[in-house]
Amino acid sequence: MVDIINKIENSYKIIENLSNLISNNFFGQKKVIEEVLCCILSSGSPLLVGVPGLGKTMLFQLIAQSLNLKSSRIQCTPDLMPSDILGVEVLSKTKKNEFSFLKGPIFTQLLMIDEINRASPRTQSALLQAMEEKIVTISGKNLNLPEPFIVLATQNPIEQEGTFNLPEAQLDRFLMQINIDYPDKNTEEKILINDIKNSSNQNKFLETNELAKISKIIDDLPVGKNVIDFTLKLIRGLRPSSSSHEYVRQYIQWGPGPRGGLALLSAAKARAL
Repeated sequence: MVDIINKIENSYKIIENLSNLISNNFFGQKKVIEEVLCCILSSGSPLLVGVPGLGKTMLFQLIAQSLNLKSSRIQCTPDLMPSDILGVEVLSKTKKNEFSFLKGPIFTQLLMIDEINRASPRTQSALLQAMEEKIVTISGKNLNLPEPFIVLATQNPIEQEGTFNLPEAQLDRFLMQINIDYPDKNTEEKILINDIKNSSNQNKFLETNELAKISKIIDDLPVGKNVIDFTLKLIRGLRPSSSSHEYVRQYIQWGPGPRGGLALLSAAKARAL
């Protein structure tokens, strides 16, 4: 028991120091940083929603370098093809009449998909299997993705020409939708005074396997019966029915399924730590 407590306390200190380190370079967005880290530590994927120019890409770079994760970035456009993300088979230069698989940017640990709603529905659907099963199927062969595999996607909240709304099945793969707003006046002044354009060159904070160890500790945390009961009451209460609250019937079309309850518990354990 003492060993478990020590591991939890040590993990808490690491997470707190990590959050403070990123906050020192990404001003005025402490809550956003904590929510993104909560997703990552519980092996979930966040969807960042905010207008251009708020530092979403910079946050991705800070997190990737701090966590010492292999990372890739995809800029979505309407003509982006699934093969541009997953990879493609090409004719081998060394073996006659044989094909070799050229891996796409999805074969990484932390994948940033910038402006995901600019990708076509066909390309968006190519992410479904990867986000849920952590594998990619090419020519009938299943290829495992690296561990951890986390998608950090961004979306512009403004409806513009050339954008495609994410389908419910795609949205359900994200643990959280995190809204990023404009900084307040004092924070924006601090950003203007401090030139932070090179702040993403910070050194790594965690060793290679340290993130996996902390995630395992979070996953093994016990959950009390009262927390289970509250989660059950919440997700069932958000499903529209004749006995639902008026607001639920008015504003919610489809409620969360069991996967939503499991995701909520995972995020709660990460947040508790």
